[in-house]
Amino acid sequence: MGPTLARMAKRASEAAGVQRRVIGASRFSDDRLRPRLEAWGIDTIACDLLDEDSVASLPEAPNVIFMTGMKFGASRNPAMTWAMNCYAPALVCRRFRASRIVAFSSGNVYPQVSPDSGGSTETDEPGPVGEYAMTVLGRERTFQYFSERYQIPAALLRLNYATEMRYGVLPDIAQDVLAEREVNLSTPRFNVIWQADANAMTLAALAHVSVPPRIINIAGPEFLRVRDVAEQFGRLLNKPVRFSEQEGATALLNDGGHGRRLLGDVRVGADTLIRWTADWVRRGGESLGKPTHFQVRSGKF
Repeated sequence: MGPTLARMAKRASEAAGVQRRVIGASRFSDDRLRPRLEAWGIDTIACDLLDEDSVASLPEAPNVIFMTGMKFGASRNPAMTWAMNCYAPALVCRRFRASRIVAFSSGNVYPQVSPDSGGSTETDEPGPVGEYAMTVLGRERTFQYFSERYQIPAALLRLNYATEMRYGVLPDIAQDVLAEREVNLSTPRFNVIWQADANAMTLAALAHVSVPPRIINIAGPEFLRVRDVAEQFGRLLNKPVRFSEQEGATALLNDGGHGRRLLGDVRVGADTLIRWTADWVRRGGESLGKPTHFQVRSGKF
């Protein structure tokens, strides 16, 4: 999400006639990304967010959006996962104690719930499953601690699940249908939100920070059923659909109603996203090649 969010911030500033520097700080392991960002007018700084001196050298910024984290490979390298998800936030808070901070969390901090529940709300008790989810809750606790210690206005965004044509739950299901692979039903339903809508809500959250941090769910209004979505892709792609596993009774589901009322409603609904995704994969559109593994119920990524 980072590159598209940075581009949105830059374009919005230009449209508003505001001279604003937008900076992307990252390790930039993908050599192609920095030139693309810089062509969009975004300054880039190579930075190891686990290195205190590197973080301390970053320029002042009144608004900080913290998007870094480690999920995939967490079970193979738990120590790095804890460092990225809990220690890096501490360094950033110490460096940007005079800034507003909007930090990404995840719906993974919630327990799995029945669709009949209406989804987890911001006031529900966390119930993380697995080491990754525990470190994400640890990230929240780190921001909460430093927010109160240094009086940093902050917001924590519990996101489920942003999608675009190259990455997300919908492309995962569509690619399975296109390749005539079995679609796993063990996780029966999911939230989805168009990535541009999630980006816009993230930027809007900078106006709603507080001490202690405000918690906001970011999610679309529908609980989509995996079986129904797969069958819809089958019709759009003219492919047979096969399933595996028993349909589960619970899933990670967010009630994003408060966030949409506070930060702005979605502009692109699920039906449109499904049609866009089907058209994209049918035409052989680019994929980032990074499955979401949304079907995982054990918390091991």
